[in-house]
Amino acid sequence: DRVLIRIKDLTVERADELVWVRGRIHTSRAKGKQCFLVLRQQQFNVQALVAVGQHASKQMVKFAANINKESIVDVEGVVRKAYQKIGGCTQQDVELHVQRIYVISLAEPRLPLQLDDAVRPEVEGEEDGRATVNQDTRLDNRVIDLRTSTSQAVFRLQSGICQLFRETLIHRGFVEIQTPKIISAASEGGANVFTVSYFKSSAYLAQSPQLYKQMCICADFEKVFCIGPVFRAEDSNTHRHLTEFVGLDMEMAFNYHYHEVVDEIADTLVQIFKGLQERFQSEIQTVNKQFPCEPFKFLEPTLRLEYCEAVAMLREAGVEMGDEEDLSTPNEKLLGRLVKEKYDTDFYILDKYPLAVRPFYTMPDPVNPKNSNSYDMFMRGEEILSGAQRIHDPQLLTERALHHGIDLEKIKAYIDSFRFGAPPHAGGGIGLERVTMLYLGLHNVRQTSMFPRDPKRLTP
Repeated sequence: DRVLIRIKDLTVERADELVWVRGRIHTSRAKGKQCFLVLRQQQFNVQALVAVGQHASKQMVKFAANINKESIVDVEGVVRKAYQKIGGCTQQDVELHVQRIYVISLAEPRLPLQLDDAVRPEVEGEEDGRATVNQDTRLDNRVIDLRTSTSQAVFRLQSGICQLFRETLIHRGFVEIQTPKIISAASEGGANVFTVSYFKSSAYLAQSPQLYKQMCICADFEKVFCIGPVFRAEDSNTHRHLTEFVGLDMEMAFNYHYHEVVDEIADTLVQIFKGLQERFQSEIQTVNKQFPCEPFKFLEPTLRLEYCEAVAMLREAGVEMGDEEDLSTPNEKLLGRLVKEKYDTDFYILDKYPLAVRPFYTMPDPVNPKNSNSYDMFMRGEEILSGAQRIHDPQLLTERALHHGIDLEKIKAYIDSFRFGAPPHAGGGIGLERVTMLYLGLHNVRQTSMFPRDPKRLTP
């Protein structure tokens, strides 16, 4: 019949109250007839004192001091107001005076990494010779790494991105859908696809929910979105590529111009950025303690540049590239710096990409056939969304598929879905892990993937 109190709720308002608290032993330090514990619960912690007296014997103090770090305990104690701020604890104004302690789950005595080392800024560790934890050690022991205050903050903020994405779109009349992840043909028309055995034949893991979002538009849903896994068999061991990531995808019919959709997507992202600023300041500040970063800047309305303008800016900065050449990663980053200097924004849109560098279902620009009605969106100089107006005419779609060397038989159901009347429509797909990484100014997408998958990592 014990009622457990959350550590975050241990404040001076509870002074002198007898409470039960469950937490992990973060640190313990014995000093004479006393033992100081720090109990941690997610990103919150509190100091607990076990002292020889009416409620604690010497044996109890010794027992408490010898409980292994990361063990889960239940503690009964009186909340006392601290004489001075308790540094290193989130609950700085109170401490627990322990009367009883029970071990609920005992951790092994040897930990593969120390949580204090795992939250230490790398520069700070280099300066004073203290240990920091490298990325592979973190990922090999992800369950423990996810207990750090930084990881807790990262993934709570990431959850907030999904929540804000869903809230914003439902409020605007979008319908959430679920699309197949096992499909009969490569959805992007390329070779970077995972093949799986499917009974007596082969199937593929979806590179995108693209084709099914469009089918839903053809079925008169008008506005749809989905949140789910996306698979890319790219042998890319970079800071921003994963073989499995979470896609935030949306698609909608438009009335007059595909910029109606571009504006809707951009404003959805702006609403997410605003919501993060309003609701997740403590998480942002927690991450910034370990990974300092300038606050994310964005404009309203969102800056939109045409691809030719971006090429001109890069050429002016000394980059040699053709009009129909795609942006390389270094050129993306350079463009991000140039845009930040000129427009003071970390978020912008590039419109009118060359048709030659876009997928087969991208609508050509009716004015300039070398261009397309397609767009990417960028955060801190890195692409986080790729989108376009889709071809809704089956004849043109067939021609473009053949041009890309795609087996028409494998996408027959897709093309046929446009034969019975399809509204003009457009959409895009956002990489959740990239948005989280770039909003927080982190340096590797594996920091924002809970259990990352890349060409070299399939566990845990």
